Amino acid sequence: MNLADSTPAMNTLLGSEADSQRTLYPYVTGTSVVGIKYKDGILLAADMGGSYGSTLRYKTVERLKPVGKHSIIGASGEISDFQEIMRYLDELILYDNMWDDGNSLGPKEVHNYLTRMMYNRRNKFNPLWNSLVLGGVKNGQKYLGTVSMIGVHYEDNHVATGFGNHLARPILRDEWHENLTFEEGVKLLEKCMRVLLYRDRSAVNKLQIAKITEAGVTISQPYSLKTFWDFSAFKNPTVGAEGSW
Repeated sequence: MNLADSTPAMNTLLGSEADSQRTLYPYVTGTSVVGIKYKDGILLAADMGGSYGSTLRYKTVERLKPVGKHSIIGASGEISDFQEIMRYLDELILYDNMWDDGNSLGPKEVHNYLTRMMYNRRNKFNPLWNSLVLGGVKNGQKYLGTVSMIGVHYEDNHVATGFGNHLARPILRDEWHENLTFEEGVKLLEKCMRVLLYRDRSAVNKLQIAKITEAGVTISQPYSLKTFWDFSAFKNPTVGAEGSW
């Protein structure tokens, strides 16, 4: 076989590699998820907005989902990638159930699985464009952790993704304590979500709050928060700003 004969095959190989593409940026995205531990379990909150670029295209996107018997997940970032993650998790839970050994995956195991999956995809230069919050309760132990799109992960008493890292967590550092009742926890999450609604252009006033305890998972029906838009800073945001129009 001479060089001339091998040229088409070489071009085919090079062409197939050149045609391999990766997601360069997300399309339809969700914004912040906020999670806290409270006295009896875990609470997560997220709105239902799905932004197509800067356009708030969808307002019924559910970003809080149960995972098995003991866990619940919330996601910000690319919605289609979150759907793919849920497919992976459904397969994981199904495989675990097939053993029928009386045991089931807890939140710590699911969180570890997510960190490995996100880091693996990052190493392939084909990440899943999501930041995830995973919480749960098993054998009386509460667990709450987060993982980013490149596999950075940690566990804490309260976590947040997106703008929530900057705007909600300072509130949580000041007001969270380990003996929060369910009502106090919901009130604290609503305060965080209200601040995010005021300050995050991608947020919508339609949210869900999910609760997980030893008894199981409960996800609320969508509802709206009471808001107040007559603050002077909202009416004249450029007053006192040098060089403003």
